[in-house]
Amino acid sequence: MKNSFSYWEQESFLNGFDVLIVGSGIVGLSAALSLKSQSPRLKIGVLEAGFLPGGASTKNAGFACFGSISELIEELKIGSEDEIAELIELRWKGLKKLRENLGDKAISFEQYGGYEVFKTTEADFANTCNEQIPYFNKLIGSIIGKTDIYAVNNDKIADFGMNGITNLIRNKYEGQIDTGKMMKALLSKVQGMGITVFNNCQVQKIESNSNDQLLITNQGKFQTRSIILATNALSKELIPDLDVIPGRGQVLITEPIPGLKIKGSFHYNRGYTYFRNIDDRILLGGGRDLDFEAEQTLEPGITDIIQTYLEKLLFETILPEQKVKIEHRWSGVMGFGKELKPIVKKIRPGLYCAVRCNGMGVAMGSLLGEQVAELIEI
Repeated sequence: MKNSFSYWEQESFLNGFDVLIVGSGIVGLSAALSLKSQSPRLKIGVLEAGFLPGGASTKNAGFACFGSISELIEELKIGSEDEIAELIELRWKGLKKLRENLGDKAISFEQYGGYEVFKTTEADFANTCNEQIPYFNKLIGSIIGKTDIYAVNNDKIADFGMNGITNLIRNKYEGQIDTGKMMKALLSKVQGMGITVFNNCQVQKIESNSNDQLLITNQGKFQTRSIILATNALSKELIPDLDVIPGRGQVLITEPIPGLKIKGSFHYNRGYTYFRNIDDRILLGGGRDLDFEAEQTLEPGITDIIQTYLEKLLFETILPEQKVKIEHRWSGVMGFGKELKPIVKKIRPGLYCAVRCNGMGVAMGSLLGEQVAELIEI
């Protein structure tokens, strides 16, 4: 390590790791939690490049979902029915694992239901999705043990006070969480188990020899027996061969709105746009389909084209004729790929990864962390 570290620091904090995890998001911390629960004597460390998790774990919209009808129709164009069923099972079981690990209260889980909205001009598209409801109820029902998942719910439109929405599909088993509280609870739990989290510690290179793995960071060198790479979109910087493409998601949130009618998680335009209630506010995000090339970036930031689109949707459709201020805007970077299935594998002896959540990190992250932990040869 750097000469600035004392003997005590090296011995107590920096040496002797059995497993080092790169990335302190939901996947990385879930992997740490699973490993420590299985083998309490393991010395585990987590290296995080930022002051807070730098990907999407604390920047997402907090949807506890497993797919709207239009999203699932799009996914069936890429994968087979069996592959989509496997993905849905990952999402459903991942959400269950998250709730078991932390408890509903700690993550502010609420099952208000999810809604897919269609504008008046999208009647044909809405009809196509409506026709697929029996098919997906049957497919997903065999996975989650429910038969009444999706249903047309146009009678609910007036309750929400939206403008220009004439078709609504409800998913009664969808929920929402507070992702800030989720990550705070997850960090507290792993640290309470004796797992060390190093912030502002950016991994620059991974090397290996016959017995150990070496992580070269901006803070110095770490040596360990095994490494788990859990940096999702950022993983390609360390392992270029991984099929992971960054996708930036832009988000805005309003000031508190007295008498807010919106309650639930809402999907629009095949899931590329989404909004929900949180603390009497509207959180609205998405729109990367307007400029895919520009949004395939690891850089944080917001753009005029997408923010203008979000504002138009907010003021014309979601909150028509309401004078509401936008209080904050931000972005987070997700990891996508040519295939929908996440990558959970052994890359080489001593090096493992759990990446490419395809925008479903909240749903799958806890389970992917557990799955990669099971691959570690202790």
